[in-house]
Amino acid sequence: MYIAGLVELIIQYAGALTGLFAFVHSALQKRDAYSAADRKTKPIWVAITGGSTLAMGLFPFYSAGYLFWMAGLVASLVYIVDVRPKLNEVQRGGRNW
Repeated sequence: MYIAGLVELIIQYAGALTGLFAFVHSALQKRDAYSAADRKTKPIWVAITGGSTLAMGLFPFYSAGYLFWMAGLVASLVYIVDVRPKLNEVQRGGRNW
């Protein structure tokens, strides 16, 4: 039983750190990079990632608020997997192959 609680705690903090990374990254990017990457605007992504980090911080992984935690994780992962690579590509100049 102790191991299960430890695993849940690790998952909880890993998710929150993922959300925090997505929030900080979205806040540090240039405003025009979002439109150049054909993604939603910077304020929208900062709000999404900030809200997802807040949800993962307020609702533990192992409680009744699990769905809010999971929605926050999904929103953060969408930013990291979809938006972040496009922003990086746009800001580096893209590839012309």
